[in-house]
Amino acid sequence: MFKKMRLFPVTLIALFVFACSAGLNLFNDKDEVSMGMQFDKEIRDNPKEYPIYNGNPAVKIYINSNVFQPILNSPEIKKADTYAYQIEIIDNDSILNAFAVPGGYVYIYTGILKYLDSEASLAGVLAHEIGHVERRHSTQRITNAYGLSILANLALGNNPSQIAEIVANMFTGLSLLANSRINEDESDEYSIKYLKSTKYYPGAVKFFFEKMRDDGKVASSSNGIQTFLSTHPDPIDRINSTNERLKAMGIEILSYSSTGSGMYKTEYQKNIKSKL
Repeated sequence: MFKKMRLFPVTLIALFVFACSAGLNLFNDKDEVSMGMQFDKEIRDNPKEYPIYNGNPAVKIYINSNVFQPILNSPEIKKADTYAYQIEIIDNDSILNAFAVPGGYVYIYTGILKYLDSEASLAGVLAHEIGHVERRHSTQRITNAYGLSILANLALGNNPSQIAEIVANMFTGLSLLANSRINEDESDEYSIKYLKSTKYYPGAVKFFFEKMRDDGKVASSSNGIQTFLSTHPDPIDRINSTNERLKAMGIEILSYSSTGSGMYKTEYQKNIKSKL
């Protein structure tokens, strides 16, 4: 269909403006999977920046089987059978972070695994990253960045296969991780939705932020979480937003320091933290 189109430049610009304002994503699910595979290859080909964890294999097995996969079983997740969902651990204790790339590839640093203190906290982080994948935030940003060029290629009948070039261009440090405030807020919202069908406390996405707040790590003078703050802004606002959502849903507001049902602190210490 696109090969038959002939549009004047003004029409292309108008179409691009409409695409951005409408939140259009020019990539399909197949593109997402292909892009994710190439991102994963770039990550594995850069062991100095992204050293893959080669320690106790039981850690990754446990996280995948007991935390990651149960979240993916949520009925709110629509692309579990479409995307190549998988989790990988990056061996860097200095970084308190996790990130996801298109197609279902989720990465979490040993730094944040050692910092968290419950399976619920980990589930909140992973559900948030899955939210980025499911809501297709990365390819939305790519559409905004490359939209006019891609639209022109499609409209003029050129080969639209630019995924390899786009991945290479985006793979510049933290540029592939940066999400807008709207993206972060939406992923927090969907994290609650995903966790509601699991054994974990639904509002656990805020536990990491609460712990950082109480540890004094969210102040502007803190140097311990520069990487996290550069890609996940406004921790305090996100705590408040999560609490507001939980209240609206009639869910008891708990904190990371709470004990009892839905937390799984002992299990986290035994099966993850003590084995890293």
